[in-house]
Amino acid sequence: MAQPVNGPYLEVENVTKTFGKFTALKNISFSASPGEFISVLGPSGCGKTTLLRIIAGLDPLTGGRVRIQGRDVSDLPVSRRNVGIVFQSYALFPNLSAARNIAYGLARRGKDKSSAARRVEELLNLVGLSGIGDRYPSQLSGGQQQRVALARAMALSPDLLLLDEPLSALDAQVRIMLRSEIRRLQKRLGVTTLMVTHDQEEALTMADRILVISEGELVQNGAPDEIYDKPATPFVAAFIGSMNFIPEAVKVKEGRYRIGCHQLRISGGNGARSLPAGHPVTLAIRPEDVAVHTDDPGKYNTLKARVRSIEYRGPLFRISLTLPIDPVTVKMIDADVTAEKVRRIGLREAMELPIHLPEDRLRVYAHARVPS
Repeated sequence: MAQPVNGPYLEVENVTKTFGKFTALKNISFSASPGEFISVLGPSGCGKTTLLRIIAGLDPLTGGRVRIQGRDVSDLPVSRRNVGIVFQSYALFPNLSAARNIAYGLARRGKDKSSAARRVEELLNLVGLSGIGDRYPSQLSGGQQQRVALARAMALSPDLLLLDEPLSALDAQVRIMLRSEIRRLQKRLGVTTLMVTHDQEEALTMADRILVISEGELVQNGAPDEIYDKPATPFVAAFIGSMNFIPEAVKVKEGRYRIGCHQLRISGGNGARSLPAGHPVTLAIRPEDVAVHTDDPGKYNTLKARVRSIEYRGPLFRISLTLPIDPVTVKMIDADVTAEKVRRIGLREAMELPIHLPEDRLRVYAHARVPS
């Protein structure tokens, strides 16, 4: 286990990576505290795996610095960084048993056989694979193989654990089980961890903090609830969860915005404070925050809507609504309604009903372009 340190455990400062004329990473900066679990989240091709490979020492950086425990490792090869890496593909040696896969790095470091065997047994117990160390990768399930890869990465007590989409090749149920096991193990060991993923649910459930990357740039850095509840840009709002966007709104004054014939209140902390009156904006609200009623609740931010379609999603229904905002303009908005409420109010297609948009759940973006 890594030794306690004062200050950031990992520091990434203005890291840039170019491939010819293409810039894969643009001045990425962040730090990780000792024992913190950070997830790097973003769509395919955004640069997140390139960032992990630079931190690991597998790829050279073009500019910037990387420090681990205050030591500048920017120019050091992976063999001198003491990092553990777990890949999506497991990368196990097919001709070695699970135990020998785990022991591989220990042997290369000159560990004697008896102490290496004890360490392997300890790690097999730790990842829940006690008693199957003699099996080969072909005899193990995908989840078991990934546990072996995790144990191998932890064998040398790395300063930093790097996970490159470690669960993406697994079945859905195995992913859910293994992500909680990895998180419990990481907390128990106290190892500072960086995980790359494109799976938002994985990031939200596992990480202490999330870095959202888009087109090589760090667009938001925050706790999971902050990323979800207060997305900094329309891209983050659209990428994390589902989001309704209502473009072509106009700021009337602070806390007041107009869409068509309607004026909405929006809490000050959710709006673009620096914008002048008359500035066009895009409003946003998550489907679960749209409140559907059978009678007019008598509140501000209440609009009439018509049910266009109803999609069954188990405990929830996704309701698609048409929202007339003036005599000639209609917007579309989605609402998530519990199955119990759908049954209770007899929700059906073409039904007209009021919806309420809570002022503390609406957000304002000073962007003309809405993510598709």
